[in-house]
Amino acid sequence: MADAAATTKLAEIILKRIRTRGDITFASFMESALYEPDLGYYTSPGRKVGAEGDFYTSMNVHSAFGRLITREIGRFFELLGSPASFTVAEAGAGGGQLAQDILDAAAEDNPALYAALTYRLIEKEPSLKEAQAARLERHAEHLAWSTPEELAKGELVFTGCIISNELFDAMPVHLVEMTESGLREVFVSADGEGFREKLLAPSTAELENYLERFQARLMPGQRAEINLAAPAWIASAAKALERGFVLTVDYGYLAEELYTPQRRNGTLLCYYKHSTNEDPYRQVGEQDITTHINFSALIEAGNEAGLVSAWYGEQYRFLLGVGLIEELMRLEAQAKDEQESLKHRLAIKKLMLPEGGMGDTFKVLIQAKGVDKPQLLCMRKWGMGL
Repeated sequence: MADAAATTKLAEIILKRIRTRGDITFASFMESALYEPDLGYYTSPGRKVGAEGDFYTSMNVHSAFGRLITREIGRFFELLGSPASFTVAEAGAGGGQLAQDILDAAAEDNPALYAALTYRLIEKEPSLKEAQAARLERHAEHLAWSTPEELAKGELVFTGCIISNELFDAMPVHLVEMTESGLREVFVSADGEGFREKLLAPSTAELENYLERFQARLMPGQRAEINLAAPAWIASAAKALERGFVLTVDYGYLAEELYTPQRRNGTLLCYYKHSTNEDPYRQVGEQDITTHINFSALIEAGNEAGLVSAWYGEQYRFLLGVGLIEELMRLEAQAKDEQESLKHRLAIKKLMLPEGGMGDTFKVLIQAKGVDKPQLLCMRKWGMGL
């Protein structure tokens, strides 16, 4: 790792910045690689997700994913007393696929929810708004947009829910390594060949405090990622909700599983055209860089900000609870032939199955504010009513 020569315009820019201003933390490097204006992975033109992109998410596998989330959103709506105004805010809405599936399902299956609904897309990349508006044109009267900064500054306040699908795994992380001399942070330097890593004293005491808080005892030589942005985001989400829910779908673990010695190199992965590698210094700005998230940090940050953890578990448990079997039966009944029916079954299987599927890699966390002991659909015994 860290021996790649500069191969992209963005790599050249970051290298020049380092040579001029000095070494930077890995978090700063990752921020630039993903979000540098016009050149970062998420801020440059081009399709990132799906068959033509670099990776799949659950929503790209089948529209049933969004329809099933809509069922739980409908439950949120009921538990909040079916208010006249109900906001679904999606953070990191991307191309608008999940928004489309949720809005379509609400319009078709839950008229009361749809009538009250404002779907607010919280998006960092301004150029996506036009594409989202075009895709969601039939729902135009229900749409609104905000920036992450407006959320962070507390400028949004509403009743409803805030949802995200693979938001936290793309947040910049600090990279640390335990050495015989104690904890060190990975900094990114530059030489004539390109990027180089250096292990230096941590840039902030928060990093050691974080590991202590979650009782993460790293072994000598073990690396780990620390996401300091995620707890702050959860706090902002809690502040935005007068009453309601935060629904997070992402891949990760609770702290005790995330920071085990077996993960000697941490969880950092890069995605480029549906292949993975562990070298973030290749194709800078053209490949995704992700890490597994610490759900314990989201839960703790939520508790401190007035959110109560209502449910946490694997994606397959969530989907079964909210009605995946009923949805599959509906799809098969509507299929025009066996080939279409098989297509539905294979997609649902990918959403459900562990070991190569998405069923246990992805987790779902639901946090509540102002709702006492909510009885959610995902809490049902599979195939049973509440």
